[in-house]
Amino acid sequence: MGLDVPPEFLTDASPARYWRPHQAEGRLWVAEAQGVRLGFLAAQADGARLHVEQLQVLRAHQGRGIGRQLLATAIDWARARGFSTVSLTTFRSVAWNAPFYASAGFREVARHEMAPGLRATAEHEAALGWPDRCAMVLDL
Repeated sequence: MGLDVPPEFLTDASPARYWRPHQAEGRLWVAEAQGVRLGFLAAQADGARLHVEQLQVLRAHQGRGIGRQLLATAIDWARARGFSTVSLTTFRSVAWNAPFYASAGFREVARHEMAPGLRATAEHEAALGWPDRCAMVLDL
């Protein structure tokens, strides 16, 4: 896995400058095959918790285990560095999201169970008008 963010992911998403700190700190993973960038995962460290900020796989390459491999790589990275939890937020309205993460060992958490940083993320996303987001955690 390389570390350059595919330009096609940045066109309609966050600007490249947003992902540079992730890359510099080793919290950005990119899946490539035969010179084609297929997907990426970016994560943010928050104390003993690694938060998955973004996991994307090009639509033409979804369903082939690329996202699962990226997620497993981030989890292994977190475990090797002594993190106690991996967290993320996802849309409930996307039918496959929560089941995908649950199959990797994540569980949905209620607001009162969230670490302060995760709660702040959930509240920020709700303020953006995304009420159908849920938070999930994986205890390492």
